[in-house]
Amino acid sequence: MNGRDPVDRREEEAGRIWNPGAETLPREELRALQLERLRATVERVSQVPFYREHFRRQDLGAHSIRTLDDLRRLPFTTKEDLRRHQPLGFLAVPRHEVARIHGSSGTTGTPTFVAYTAQDLRTWSELCARFLVAGGLRPHHTAQVAFGYGLFTGGFGLHYGIERVGAAVIPAAAGNTRRQLDIMRELDPEVLICTPSYALTIADGARELGIEPRSLPIRYGHFGGEPWSEDMRREIESELNILAFNNYGLSEVFGPGVSGECPARNGMHIQEDHFIVECLDPETLEPVPEGEPGELVITNLSREAMPLLRYRTRDIARLDRTPCACGRTTTRMSRVTGRTDDMLIIRGVNVFPSQIEEALLRVEGATPHYLIEIDRPGTLDEVHVKVEMHPEIFSDRMDRMQTLCERISREIQTVAGIRAHVDLVEPRSIERSVGKAKRVLDKRGLHRDDDA
Repeated sequence: MNGRDPVDRREEEAGRIWNPGAETLPREELRALQLERLRATVERVSQVPFYREHFRRQDLGAHSIRTLDDLRRLPFTTKEDLRRHQPLGFLAVPRHEVARIHGSSGTTGTPTFVAYTAQDLRTWSELCARFLVAGGLRPHHTAQVAFGYGLFTGGFGLHYGIERVGAAVIPAAAGNTRRQLDIMRELDPEVLICTPSYALTIADGARELGIEPRSLPIRYGHFGGEPWSEDMRREIESELNILAFNNYGLSEVFGPGVSGECPARNGMHIQEDHFIVECLDPETLEPVPEGEPGELVITNLSREAMPLLRYRTRDIARLDRTPCACGRTTTRMSRVTGRTDDMLIIRGVNVFPSQIEEALLRVEGATPHYLIEIDRPGTLDEVHVKVEMHPEIFSDRMDRMQTLCERISREIQTVAGIRAHVDLVEPRSIERSVGKAKRVLDKRGLHRDDDA
């Protein structure tokens, strides 16, 4: 594979669980551990002004948590709460115990700062080690990290997880695709870590340099930082000849490591000894029926510096509590299908950008590089989707291009339930991002401001 000897199947199947004592804990014992840690967390945050005031008004405290069902008595925490108490108003330890400060990516607004103690950093590396090993990383491997190394938690979180496993790290950081490819060809890493959209950018960059993307040495990819579809996984795997694994996390509750896929790749295992994850209706804040999509709400169980209670992630996913063939006993979550704050309402229809991506990848010749432009020139919304074509498909023949436009438009209507004007554009004409891909340009607010 990729110019190397075929991977030994015994190597593939052995050692897939990094911490069996935690990841295969019987459910009854796991719930007892969660209850113990939840009480300790409530005690810890009782000194944080935001929570202390709520506990005082509701006469709550660690003594109030008798069962896990009592979690629902605790307050929600939102991004706005964190912003109102910037920079470190949720700190639950003395400032001198803080070992590191990161910040959220700021994708949906002003970045928020998050703090870690030395023990938090050890916990974080453990969480990342679990999903990295589940997705193929071994101590004798080398991993190339093409995430940013700054306030963003992705680069450092994965970096220390790799080191925890004992593998070598290439901290390539984000961007400079040509240099990323030079590093790959010179140092032969087996593992690539970046956003899924950047993995495809690397494949495109290789092709531009006359390099067959499937000849690159990487065998496994760990991708996160943005929603991506199962069709996009297949696209990445086909382009790079790798196994692609999904993982999930967010800065506010730790960073990457909340959950990750096992070899079955049938959902991401939540690290339930460190987090309680609820799946709630974003409107009523009541639990959704088993297996139905809802907003993920996460409570820290082991974080020291800034534990959060019932943090509203705005991410939409499903939970699956059925047994997994891999032997882990933890609940799995589906891939994130969208965010409540990136959901578009177009002529009364709720649409997520990931649905557009799903539709595109159903049409041969289209790529997952696209831009959704929404405008309201009159009283009704209009949607234009710019879609890049594969170089071998792009053609000057108007009849062929028109047929392709119609096929894509039909798929978008089938998947997302909206009519969209499709504009086919030449390869690499849509701006690439080394971080989270920018998929939507919503111009409707500009008209509302003008009218006002």
